[in-house]
Amino acid sequence: MTEKSGSTRDGFAHGTGGADGTGDGYDVVVVGGGAAGLSAALVLGRARLRTLVVDAGEPRNAPSSHMQGYLSRDGMSPAAFLAAGREEVAGYGVELLAGRVTDVARNGTATGTGAGDTGFAVLLDGGRTVRARRLIVATGLKDELPAVPGVAERFGRDVLHCPFCHGWEVRDQPFGVLASSAMSVHQALMVSRWSKDVTFFLHTVAEEELSDQDLRRLAAAGVGVVPGEVAGLVVEDDRLTGVRLADGSVHARSVLYVGPRPLPRTGLLERLGAELSETPFGAYPVVDPTGLTSVPGVWAAGNAVGFAEQVVHAASGGYRAAAAIVGDLLMTDLDAATAG
Repeated sequence: MTEKSGSTRDGFAHGTGGADGTGDGYDVVVVGGGAAGLSAALVLGRARLRTLVVDAGEPRNAPSSHMQGYLSRDGMSPAAFLAAGREEVAGYGVELLAGRVTDVARNGTATGTGAGDTGFAVLLDGGRTVRARRLIVATGLKDELPAVPGVAERFGRDVLHCPFCHGWEVRDQPFGVLASSAMSVHQALMVSRWSKDVTFFLHTVAEEELSDQDLRRLAAAGVGVVPGEVAGLVVEDDRLTGVRLADGSVHARSVLYVGPRPLPRTGLLERLGAELSETPFGAYPVVDPTGLTSVPGVWAAGNAVGFAEQVVHAASGGYRAAAAIVGDLLMTDLDAATAG
């Protein structure tokens, strides 16, 4: 990345001027610098809005060496994708800061606006507070992996969770699927699209928890069902070669699919009083088609609004949120200029 005045070698910079002429006032603060946050920042920067992206450097797909299904970026590494994104947004004057937002609150009338346009005080780790007229929360989620020895160490390599992300690369190999609930049947059926050699390990799920329809579908798909708790993985020469059960038996497998428990990072939204909706995959903010939450002036995008958002979806969501904010701020300022 080409360095700019005041930037650090990792491409992140500190703010030097705000919408009201001070260093800590921004039109938009984007919390999270993944695909959603950077896509939003690109649109905001091109619209000439003073924008700060704060990113803790913990992307959900960090364990993966490649990402798939993003037209023109298929096979690109997530790290290279984010580096390219940071360089692009920096070219439009967007400021990028490595760090965390530790708290956020309304702070009355926002800078550079008319009365009634509520802004936000954004507290950063280290104690600095910046002000924003609008917020985009793109904090994503964390995957809580099953507590089976070896799973975390090999996640993103030969322990996978999404066939759309990695299925082609491991096609026709012997698959295992680790059940975490009866809902894992769906995952076992889906991955059979990429391999006809699939074994469904029930692990802590009792066979009687599966419905008759589940069992019929598994049989029709040619998926073998193995009861018994999984005790660990067998790894040889840094490659997964098998799944070991608690009874000591080993089933030869070269790929294991698991279903992580998604933990949405909704702390900031909760502190602002955003309405959340409970789903089988966690609680997510209620948003309109642009990502606007129930809190005026606060948008959400990417995995912050749903567990199944792929990189391409996250980028799209960030774009929509940013475009909505551009229009929102413009109309707010025009209404303030023509008021009474």
